[in-house]
Amino acid sequence: EYALLRAWIEEGAELRREGEATCVGIDIHPSTARVLHFPQATQQVSVHARFSDGSRRDVTELAVFESSDTKVAEVSRGGLVSGVERGGVAIIVRYLEFIESTSLTLVREIEGFQWSAPAPSSYIDELVYRKLRQLQFEPGGLTGDREFVRRVHLDVTGQLPASKVVESFVEDKDQQKRAKLIDRLLESEEHAAFWAQKWGDLLRVSRKQIGHGSVFKFNRWLVNAVASNMPYDTFAREILTARGSSLVHPAANYYRAAGNTLDAMETSAQLFLGSRIQCAKCHNHPFERWTQDNYYGLAAFFNRVERKKTGKGEELIVYAKKEGEVTHPATGEKMSPWAPKAGVMEVAALSDRRDVFTDWLTGQDNPFFARVEVNRIWAHLLGRGIVEPFDDFRDTNPPSNPPLLDALAEDFRKSGYDRRHLLRAILNSNTYQATSKPTRFNREDRRYFSHYQPRMLTAEQLVDALGMVTGRPMKFEGVPASMKATQLPAPDLKPHNRGRIGEIEFMKIFGQPERQTICECERGDDSSLGQALEMYNGKLLHGMITAGEGHLHQWIREKVSEKEIVERLYLAALCRPPGEQELMLHLQYIEEAENSREALEDTLWIVLNKSEFLFQH
Repeated sequence: EYALLRAWIEEGAELRREGEATCVGIDIHPSTARVLHFPQATQQVSVHARFSDGSRRDVTELAVFESSDTKVAEVSRGGLVSGVERGGVAIIVRYLEFIESTSLTLVREIEGFQWSAPAPSSYIDELVYRKLRQLQFEPGGLTGDREFVRRVHLDVTGQLPASKVVESFVEDKDQQKRAKLIDRLLESEEHAAFWAQKWGDLLRVSRKQIGHGSVFKFNRWLVNAVASNMPYDTFAREILTARGSSLVHPAANYYRAAGNTLDAMETSAQLFLGSRIQCAKCHNHPFERWTQDNYYGLAAFFNRVERKKTGKGEELIVYAKKEGEVTHPATGEKMSPWAPKAGVMEVAALSDRRDVFTDWLTGQDNPFFARVEVNRIWAHLLGRGIVEPFDDFRDTNPPSNPPLLDALAEDFRKSGYDRRHLLRAILNSNTYQATSKPTRFNREDRRYFSHYQPRMLTAEQLVDALGMVTGRPMKFEGVPASMKATQLPAPDLKPHNRGRIGEIEFMKIFGQPERQTICECERGDDSSLGQALEMYNGKLLHGMITAGEGHLHQWIREKVSEKEIVERLYLAALCRPPGEQELMLHLQYIEEAENSREALEDTLWIVLNKSEFLFQH
């Protein structure tokens, strides 16, 4: 190899000899999905390169191999795959600029496992159960009414259910009560505001990004879009092709946050194609099929978007110029509009290129559009996407259940991109309504939805839950006093008339995003020491607990019994009464305390610090 390299250098180090055949692609074996069984869970992956002269060459030893999940399978430099644990994995192969992948499922016989599952309620459960059965994970049973009513309220509206709502639901004998509750919540104003907030995170709706007045206009547009169940293809079109005054057409603020050609393209690709294409700006994407040519070809759809300030406050006029081209920085070539699968696209000279892009994006032949939104909604409800992270679709990050993702996307398309239809389908499934309590046979599962995965309340959910249980909700400037944190149009609104900046800092500590990026990862969901300190002795929580106008002190003044106070606290915070042991310990502590008021405050503090309160489960 040394002699060969030296000879090449002496000959002038030419990259390619004139007339020499060039590689035009690679083929890998196996090219289709395979199932491997332990203990012989191995597979050799081979690679053959195709050349322009029609020849083929085995380049296995020259290719680069990568496992999408080394906890499931490892792959050697020579392409030998060795199973580590049961699950699905993609083996990615790179040779020169070409990338291919193959999917493997590794199955292990689990001692004592016998398949048992609730009767599937829909195609969702059938496809989830099929994967679980193959991998020998046991599906969890349905969660109880109390857990369900709390879970679905938090997921659909962001709010804890009122105690009366919980008790009424538990006592209701109607077999369809869960489906009816789901329908009511999906029609509620709280749902529209909460799910508009989710889109506000992605669209960077903040005073810093788009201005104070524009925040309220754009948020109102988003709330109305959710409340009216605007079809998702219409929603995307309204945003991507927005033109005119931002005061008249609030969706035009999309191009205020995405303030230049490349930002608009990268934002659109990540939101609607699930592709983090940024790496291809300077070179071919190292983990995906995106090339630098693709990057600038996609940018050509957005380079004629012009933004003009009028001098009338925050007003911005968005329009499309009639000319202007994107130039490839490496070659100087003027790039034609290009889209995945479609290739270079013909665009009439004077037309708005965004219209052509949106026609392609929302067309029936585009496999990306529906899959990305389906995966996003699934992630919001189940805690993780079928593809995770949910906005990062690539060969090296395959879906955990491809048939499930395909079926959901097809259902979504056939419904006319009806998001409420999709939400209803998922919420009514056994998969969503499964218990969060793991069993011996599904405890290890984190990817295949055998049981509900508990997750921390979001910062806004937590603030609202604390306010609801204590009777001292946070208020914010410039919005109605009744507006909840889960309904705020932007994260940079200050507490109303209290001078307590700590309340905003509380939400930042618990992961509220600044809305500076389009990545969902900006919202923190990891626990931290700061969060523990806030819940143990933070000023916000202390003030809520000790407030004279709060529920606890009102009940004390009304001489409600200590037993009933404890029961009310549990029902408000956890949607259940205290167990016998819990009640006994609380009452014993209160009875032995020198100051019963402080003991009751301690009891409230204890309830609010339970994982059962802090987590969605």
